[in-house]
Amino acid sequence: MADVNRGNRPLSPHLTIYRPQLTSMTSILTRITGNALLISALLVVWWFLAAATSPEYFAVADGVLTSWFGDLVMVLSLWGLWYHTLAGVRHLIWDQGVGLDLETAYKLGYAVVGGSFLLTLLTIAVVR
Repeated sequence: MADVNRGNRPLSPHLTIYRPQLTSMTSILTRITGNALLISALLVVWWFLAAATSPEYFAVADGVLTSWFGDLVMVLSLWGLWYHTLAGVRHLIWDQGVGLDLETAYKLGYAVVGGSFLLTLLTIAVVR
């Protein structure tokens, strides 16, 4: 049978067709936090290399990382670390074949998001 609607539809499903779901958003956010953690790790490596290079260079790196911008980046990195860790635990649970039904998947998604914020706040409270 000929496909009469051939030219009026996308070649594959697109984001404009599907409604965002918690499971897809948490998956995308896991990938984003993983890449963002690489950037923040490079900042910490830069700080260590500056400490090993010279006092003047360390003062520059330390000034950046202890500024309000550096504090913001480090707090967001801390949240990203907790989020990425909890999302990894969720995937380990799923790898065991547990929690794959929609209701449990949503509960785990909310637990990852809420738990990451809670653990970030607790870490900040303990460290400061």
